[in-house]
Amino acid sequence: MNPYIVTIILPILATLLFRTNHPKRRGVPVNSADDQGGVTVRNRRFASPVETAWEGVSTLAELFEEACRKHTKRLLFGTRVVVSKEMEKSGDGGKVFEKVELGEYEWLSYDEAFDSVVKFASGLAVLGHGKDERVGIFADTRVEWFLALQGCFRRNVTVVTMYASLGEEALCHSLNETEVTTVICGQKELKTLVNISGQLDSVKRVICMDDDIPSDASSNGHGWTMISFADVKRLGKENPVDADLPLPADVAVIMYTSGSTGLPKGVMMTHANVLATLSAVKMTVPKLEKKDVYLAYLPMAHILELAGENLMAAVGIPIGYGSPLTLTDTSSKIKKGTKGDATVLMPTLLAAVPAILDRVRDGVFKKVNATGGLPKKLFYLAYERRLKAVNGSWFGAWGLEKALWDFLVFKKIRAILGGRIHFILSGGAPLSGDTQQFINICLGAPIGQGYGLTETCAGGTFSDFDDTSVGRVGPPLPCSFIKLIDWPEGGYLTNDSPMPRGEIVIGGPNVTLGYFKNEEKTKESYKVDEKGMRWFYTGDIGRFHQDGCLEIVDRKKDIVKLQHGEYVSLGKVEAALIVSPYVDNIMLHADPFHSYCVALVVASQSTLEEWASNQGIPYSGFSELCSKEESIKEVHASLVKEAKKVRLEKFEIPAKIKLLSDPWTPESGLVTAALKLKREAVRKTFQEDLLKLYAS
Repeated sequence: MNPYIVTIILPILATLLFRTNHPKRRGVPVNSADDQGGVTVRNRRFASPVETAWEGVSTLAELFEEACRKHTKRLLFGTRVVVSKEMEKSGDGGKVFEKVELGEYEWLSYDEAFDSVVKFASGLAVLGHGKDERVGIFADTRVEWFLALQGCFRRNVTVVTMYASLGEEALCHSLNETEVTTVICGQKELKTLVNISGQLDSVKRVICMDDDIPSDASSNGHGWTMISFADVKRLGKENPVDADLPLPADVAVIMYTSGSTGLPKGVMMTHANVLATLSAVKMTVPKLEKKDVYLAYLPMAHILELAGENLMAAVGIPIGYGSPLTLTDTSSKIKKGTKGDATVLMPTLLAAVPAILDRVRDGVFKKVNATGGLPKKLFYLAYERRLKAVNGSWFGAWGLEKALWDFLVFKKIRAILGGRIHFILSGGAPLSGDTQQFINICLGAPIGQGYGLTETCAGGTFSDFDDTSVGRVGPPLPCSFIKLIDWPEGGYLTNDSPMPRGEIVIGGPNVTLGYFKNEEKTKESYKVDEKGMRWFYTGDIGRFHQDGCLEIVDRKKDIVKLQHGEYVSLGKVEAALIVSPYVDNIMLHADPFHSYCVALVVASQSTLEEWASNQGIPYSGFSELCSKEESIKEVHASLVKEAKKVRLEKFEIPAKIKLLSDPWTPESGLVTAALKLKREAVRKTFQEDLLKLYAS
């Protein structure tokens, strides 16, 4: 038989032979023990929630010590040293940006890391920090962050975590509410701390992760003792103190949420809570091997990154530190002609939030479209062929053809993140189906899409490795039960057809104790059933598929009732419209006293300027271009086009828009460190613009 015929026929026959009308069962229904009924699903492999995957380990301190004992001489933490810095002006001569050249990764082995942790723990005690006092870590992700965390755990000291981008008011609130006595921060964050020093009630000691401490941050006038991280370790080396290890029920971390609404709330996580999530993910993610390398760049004050790094360390996987501004060769802080973190590290594993993956996708498509010609045609041909193969409607992209497209087209894209990525963990928000397919095809890596919250230590659901469907977040993790309960006001019921729908409630050992000094909010969001299982009421709306996988479809807080009674889901509409090439970010606004929506749109500068150039539209700056009527009409038309693709109702499509030229960043206070929209902050900042949209 012709070999070519065989390559075509065999895959088709295999598909027909093994096709079934019953999807693989990924989650199993169970009866919950509370009075709210609903529909509850558990992981198919475990009848009850898993608490630990490591025999004899019940705390994060024990987990790290056991890993260091097991992997003594293996590499653990890698950091790049700054070779040079320079300031560079933007093309129009306006803003000035810092550019850096970074060297190769320099590594600490497990035994060296453990030695640093032990010394830091002893030094902390010698400084006078008591067991019942709290430490606050206010810094970007770096090796000292992890060492300080584990050092505190060895003294059974609770760590209060805060995003490095946190505003002064929120930072002051977090430190005072938890009565932090020792703050650990970087040189950059020290400036913010100095600014609010007069408003801090309890801070006695500040430990700077950098050796070069600015003179204006010294003890004089601020009421605190200042010391470097290295000097704390030196103190500990000279004056060793025995460990005082925690119990599973002790609070490991008070993690302040990014505050998408109002001031942040402190979530109290025990060692057992976090360990349950780590154990569940270890049991779910296949092929975590010692030859893997993990790139750490997300904020460690985010539970996704904190859990990810602790899991990698536990299973013997090296962690190389980077940052969002130095991630790739074209990242904004990387000096032209030098290498970004991913190129040097060549990671195999990566955690990401959807906003970052969306930007990778948009960046690739914009570059391809700008290149044009044969390369553009070749890319879209390859992409369509692979997409059909992934969706099972075309078998020609198997084998040799797949290898051909990978070599001709996708190899260059994969090189952006080092060329070796074989698994990406996405969490923090729902990932769009388009982006998920893009990552699968262009990066050649499956995405494990998870769903969880700070309040559940990131634990909830996680997609199976062999599940190629998009738009879903998988079945329950082994540590969690997932329940849907009716929300009649929003029209979501567990007896809906064809799938049960309702508010998502998560139960299990990963569910945290509650909010620090906020009993009212804790009672509102947490419940304990008659069997003693804690449940967290998420406010998210989901539905269960036939195979037990969860899909996020809405959020209670994002639903607004318009003047004529129609309900608009703000988040759902924003997710549909943000795929427009003209959109960098978007916030939909619905006033209950009107019958239509409006939107604030942060325009994509490269796309809009390219369109203006092609149209011959003159402008003196990007801000002026955004104010032009032609630009507004073009972007609005693009939004309408995207809305129609997903069949949005007319009342869901913004009738009027305001184009904005300045991006929304964590520093501006308009998005969180995880790049989630801070709706109230945006609404307040652009209140006059929103009023004008409705008045015009």
